[in-house]
Amino acid sequence: MLKSFYQNKLNPEAGCDEAGRGCLAGPVVAAAVILPIGYHNPILRDSKKLNKIQKDLLEIEIKQNAISWSIGLAEANEVDEINILNASFLAMHRAIKSLKVKPKFLLIDGNRFNTYSTIPHSCIIRGDDLFFSIAAASVLAKTHRDKIMCNLSDDDNFYNWKQNKGYPTLEHRNAVQKYGSSIHHRKSFKGAV
Repeated sequence: MLKSFYQNKLNPEAGCDEAGRGCLAGPVVAAAVILPIGYHNPILRDSKKLNKIQKDLLEIEIKQNAISWSIGLAEANEVDEINILNASFLAMHRAIKSLKVKPKFLLIDGNRFNTYSTIPHSCIIRGDDLFFSIAAASVLAKTHRDKIMCNLSDDDNFYNWKQNKGYPTLEHRNAVQKYGSSIHHRKSFKGAV
């Protein structure tokens, strides 16, 4: 059973997670979500454990019920400039900054984070399977990124991003070998050039 809060439930906590760290192409996308007191959803968990229908339904439900939610991105060229770890932190910072309600505490999925402003945080390994707010951020980051990659696939359709979403599948790597890389590929990643 996922937990609703890490600290005092009266202080708004934002769960943060990202999607797309291991991809050869496209942005890394982060989400930040503040859920209401007592929020519960029986199917909400780590987005990697959900099917597309569940993720799409949860995306709508989370956006309707969250106190505040936001998305932040770091583009492929930024990943190349500052590395994927720092780009993930940058995307999370952009998501947190865009929240309409300022959180008092941040729950970060993973084991590392660069402090944002003066807001205290806690890093939670596998947090998207422990806390509703991180799981909600996981779903929003994943669904948003998938939509981006499907739209980019319309321009660069021989990489089949609608199917592989930029991950390093054999088909994707073979397409890079055959057609070269696009402006959306992370040139610092092995297999993207």
